[in-house]
Amino acid sequence: MSRASLHVSITGRVQGVGYRAFVEEQAVSLGLSGWVRNRRDGSVEAVFSGEAEVVEQMIETCRRGPRHAVVDAVTVLGEAEAQDGPFLVAPSL
Repeated sequence: MSRASLHVSITGRVQGVGYRAFVEEQAVSLGLSGWVRNRRDGSVEAVFSGEAEVVEQMIETCRRGPRHAVVDAVTVLGEAEAQDGPFLVAPSL
């Protein structure tokens, strides 16, 4: 099994709609490590670490988002440093 750690940016109406809590819940349920946070520009940023197939599944989940979100794009910014431990909601940046 291969592991992956990807840094992503999510744009659209993704703040004020429970998007971070949704991402945290989904990532925890999938057994991923990493973090999610809001950005001042209105986007959400995240790092997902775990089995490569599960990380890809999480990225697809991000494209749907919670019920009130409108996701315009999920962009993989590149590989990230592998994360260990629980998935966290990080302070906004």
